[in-house]
Amino acid sequence: MSRPRVAVLGLLGFCVILSVCAHVSAQSAPGIKVMPMPAAIEVGTGQFIIDQGFKVAIVGIQDPMLDRGVERFLAQLTARTGIFFEKKAGAQPILEIRAAANSSRVLKLGEDESYSLDISGSGAKLSAPNPLGILHGLETFLQMVETTAGGYAVPAATIHDQPRFAWRGLLIDVGRHYIPVDVLKRNIDGMAAVKMNVLHLHLYDNEGFRLESKKSPKLQEMGSDGHYYTQAEISDLVDYAHDRGIRVLPEFEMPGHSSSMFAGYPELASGPGPYKVDPGGPDAIIDPTRESTYKFIDKFLGEMSKIFPDDYVHIGGDEVSGAQWNSNPKIQEFMRSHGMKNNQDLQAYFNQRLQKIVSKHGKIMMGWDDVLHPGLPKSVVVQTWRGQESLADAARKGYSGLLSFGYYLDLMWPVARHYAVEPMSGGAATLSPDEKSRILGGESCMWTEWVTAENIDSRTWPRNSAIAERLWSPADVQDLRSLYERLDLISWRLDRLGLTHRTFVNQAIERMAGTPDLVALRTLADVVEPVKDYTRINNVKGPWDFRAPLNHLVDGVPAESETARHFRERVDKYLKAGGKDQESEGAIRSQLITWRDNDSKLQPILGRSFLLQELAPLSQDLALLGSAGLLALDYLDKASSSPEPWRTHQATMLQNARAARADLLLQVVDAVQQLVEASGRVQVTVTQ
Repeated sequence: MSRPRVAVLGLLGFCVILSVCAHVSAQSAPGIKVMPMPAAIEVGTGQFIIDQGFKVAIVGIQDPMLDRGVERFLAQLTARTGIFFEKKAGAQPILEIRAAANSSRVLKLGEDESYSLDISGSGAKLSAPNPLGILHGLETFLQMVETTAGGYAVPAATIHDQPRFAWRGLLIDVGRHYIPVDVLKRNIDGMAAVKMNVLHLHLYDNEGFRLESKKSPKLQEMGSDGHYYTQAEISDLVDYAHDRGIRVLPEFEMPGHSSSMFAGYPELASGPGPYKVDPGGPDAIIDPTRESTYKFIDKFLGEMSKIFPDDYVHIGGDEVSGAQWNSNPKIQEFMRSHGMKNNQDLQAYFNQRLQKIVSKHGKIMMGWDDVLHPGLPKSVVVQTWRGQESLADAARKGYSGLLSFGYYLDLMWPVARHYAVEPMSGGAATLSPDEKSRILGGESCMWTEWVTAENIDSRTWPRNSAIAERLWSPADVQDLRSLYERLDLISWRLDRLGLTHRTFVNQAIERMAGTPDLVALRTLADVVEPVKDYTRINNVKGPWDFRAPLNHLVDGVPAESETARHFRERVDKYLKAGGKDQESEGAIRSQLITWRDNDSKLQPILGRSFLLQELAPLSQDLALLGSAGLLALDYLDKASSSPEPWRTHQATMLQNARAARADLLLQVVDAVQQLVEASGRVQVTVTQ
């Protein structure tokens, strides 16, 4: 899929609240700071101490997937505490684990992922219908471990948990920029930590074909620039994901976004070519009128079905440009002879032929909502980038579906905006129970026009955790203050798993600066964010060069600035207190002084690096914001209204500071504007 310009089995997401356990929301569960929040929690009294006497005992069924999961759990617990643990029964206290049945050789949509976790001062018991639930329960237990005055401990609680939606996925586009296997694996570890269960791999696009085919080897030989996954690597990745309760879904994009296929097999294309993987190549599309096309696809999907054991195969189907079809006389004659009125009819014909091939190989076809057309078999699963109305429309027509609208991580939205996207809202809220049961869940998406192996972690995490919670937890878990508090905790826990979202920023800016003295540059980097939506790619003049280095500050900073968010929170608190909160004022003043004085320290560094020179206007704007905010604070502190001409001048400065520079946005403008405007509303009381 290209990243559209917006952003089977039907299982209704649900949450069972047992009668013995009260449902407690995230913000009212003291000591329970996990993500995603469980379906039902009963907070107990006391805590379970984790010390050298802690042991794990597996009782009941013995299962290799379960054994390996417990081994990973103990290794992570050791990393968290520095204590070495054993996986066998012994002296109390003990964590007792019981699964009722063995794991599946191939994971299926709709498997029972529930678990129950009972923690008291003397021990803990974790039970589940199968090892999938055990894996989820172990992740919850790990997140509950905290440092206390009495040692490492887990608060006493009874948790009954299960997901609201059966499908909770992350799409990673490896077509535009190749993402190595080790990077995919650490992202799988992150997915497991927040209970996601589908890794959707967009395996090729116009910019590269990333998968080895032994039957059609020119696919990777001519279409990959040497960067592709061998079949052995994919098999290893599938096993790695399975061990963590995650299915791997392949996407083979057809009929559009397929130029990398045509580099080796130009006879598949609707236009004459020639084709090569290169920036600004022709907008090419598969020829759906030739029988040889379907023979090739049949051979290819037959080979791929043996590598990817999952029941589902995604065929893309989005953004099909009809340019080559319109200009090909043979294709136009085919359409006339078959009574086709437009290109949508031709694509529907292609999809119907494709669905039969997918079904022949024992798979269920998926596609983006572009594939919806009268005559499409109801077995096809529709993934929507258009929104809840499109999702609801598909459900009304009898199709199962997934929501990805609102979950495009590459658009650089803040966490709160993703978190607010509810699959069952809008048109979906008016569906009948049977129609609602067709909404399987959702997937976050990481399209990689501006993402490489270096920065993919920082682009994905920790924001993806919030989407994971939206898809797992009850719909009424919505408190943003709780979300951000728990997000800070999960962020460093993900860091312990090897994800680089926290460490990459310093590495990136050190490379740009060419010096270890990063204080001033980090001060600026901490308050900027990349431009949002499709602004960056719309700013590209000429063909977008996917081979260009991504080594500017916009490529290194996170999608959301924690520093700016905390500053906004302090300003809100200070103003709500009527300017009487001295602690908040002190923190605000200190931050503003730092920003005011930072430009003089940073400019010499910017001048020495060709990569940093574009940041000079941003640095100057930050200094002006610092000065304006300080003067506004002085007026507020003295209970003296600021002069209107001064505020008018600052309004112009604030407007200028909002402008994107170097594809970056300063994120403290709104908070400074609040201070400036508040300084003009000071009521001066004159006593006689």
